[in-house]
Amino acid sequence: MEKVMSIDALKDRIPDYAKDLRLNLGSLASDISLTPQQLGGTFVASALAARNDDVTREIVAQFRDVLSEQALTAAQSANAIMGMNNIYYRFVHMAGGEYAKMPAQLRMSVIGNPGVDKADFELWCLAVSIINGCDLCVTSHEKIVRDALGAAAVQTAARIAATVHAVAVALQGADALQG
Repeated sequence: MEKVMSIDALKDRIPDYAKDLRLNLGSLASDISLTPQQLGGTFVASALAARNDDVTREIVAQFRDVLSEQALTAAQSANAIMGMNNIYYRFVHMAGGEYAKMPAQLRMSVIGNPGVDKADFELWCLAVSIINGCDLCVTSHEKIVRDALGAAAVQTAARIAATVHAVAVALQGADALQG
C-alpha cells in the first residue's frame, strides 16, 4: 500500500471553502526555486510559527527526509529566536523613542551560529517574522535574504509563510465548528 504524503493528508483536511489553500500548498511543496533544505526548513519554521500541532506534525513528517537533524534543529531555532525577537522588536518599533538606541540585552547567539548555511537560517527567520508580523525583523531579514538568495527566494518564503499560516487557521476553524 502506498504511503500518503503528509502534505496530501493536510490537503485532504482543508475544507472546500478553502480549496485555494489546498492548491497553493501543493504547488509550494514542490517549488523548485529553493533548494530542498531551504524549502523544507521554510515550511517547518512556518508551521511552528503558525502554532497548529496537526499542521506542524504533517509538515515535519513531509520534509523530515530532506532535512538533516541539524537543519531541523535550525528551523526550530529560527522559530524560537524569532518568537522572542519579533515581540521585542515590535515593542521597540511601536514604543519608539530611546528604546531603539538601547541594546536589547537578549541572548541571540544562534543567529550567529545556526548550524546551517547562514542564508538558509535567515530565510527561515524571515518566514517566521512574516507570520509574527514584526516590521523591523521582516525588513532586516528580507535584505539579508534578498542579497544572498535573490528576490524570488524572499517571495517564495512569504508565499509559504502565508499559505502555511492560512492552512493552520482554516483547519483550526474547521475543527472548532465540528466539535
